[in-house]
Amino acid sequence: MKNLITIRTISWIALFAVFLLNGLLGAHAQGVKDYPNKSITMIVPFPPGGATDALSRIVAQKLSSNLGQSIIVENHPGAGGTIGAALGSRALPDGYTLLFTTSSTHSVAPSFARKLPYDSVTDFTPIGGVGISPAILMVTKTLPIKTVKDLVVYAKAHPSELNYASSGVGTVIQLNAEAIKAQAGINMTHVPYKGSALAMPDLISGKVHVLFDSIVTSLQPVKDGKLNALAVGGSKRSAQLPDIPTVAEVGKDYGLGQFESTTWFGLYGPKNLPPELVVKLNAALNKVIESPDVIERFAQVGAESIPGTPEKFSNMVAKERSRWTALIKQAQINPE
Repeated sequence: MKNLITIRTISWIALFAVFLLNGLLGAHAQGVKDYPNKSITMIVPFPPGGATDALSRIVAQKLSSNLGQSIIVENHPGAGGTIGAALGSRALPDGYTLLFTTSSTHSVAPSFARKLPYDSVTDFTPIGGVGISPAILMVTKTLPIKTVKDLVVYAKAHPSELNYASSGVGTVIQLNAEAIKAQAGINMTHVPYKGSALAMPDLISGKVHVLFDSIVTSLQPVKDGKLNALAVGGSKRSAQLPDIPTVAEVGKDYGLGQFESTTWFGLYGPKNLPPELVVKLNAALNKVIESPDVIERFAQVGAESIPGTPEKFSNMVAKERSRWTALIKQAQINPE
């Protein structure tokens, strides 16, 4: 009799577990089907005014219309973007907190031999690439430097006098300048900011001398004649600045004949984001960045859309990470 009661008790527990599981699965399925039913937060790990912030707001506005819910852009700058990236990694995997980030946090920072507050691979779910943009090497107009040759000659004639700005230690902007230093054999002192947009006024005034930033936020000051643009870091000239050569074009005599640097921008969720949400968000994102008006807006600031699958995006990030790791090792760049 006792055994019979035990068996019946176990049966009821098992039956209850089945009902509970079905209920949870049903709720999950319903949640994915109804997604989104409230506003979405998009974390940007750099301050307002920078390249990442500028593109995120273009995407957020259009994505909001496509998904039928407001998307709130939140800037969480600091530590080369790793503070905001870490915050994104700790979000609930429900699709209501996303991370709009760049090469700095997922390709460059992991290439340094230092501890990060996240794992750039296991702590995130890739949703898709957004855009890619070449870097542009700029110098304050308070110095007599108008070409890459001028920069190399001036730096060697004035050792330890030049400095360069960046958006933080371990960012792609720092790596751009460090690569120039190592390959051209010159010296410049690093002056990190919380974001390149914060460095721009100091570059214009001459407080800092060099900045090798994404063309997205550098285009207008260059066009306005406030800075001297020496070269772009892409494999080809920028359509927005056709008269500015690439670093590789004019740097052959200074060890820079193979130099290339572009910045990617992309969208992530935290780890364990349900595959159904990834598919839905990826489709919505691709629709946004493939729309003619977004393509045009990107082109106006020197960026190019990179639609595709999460796998394609993930592979691109991994390839970039390997490239920077090799460059850091070859050039013996110190992350400070």
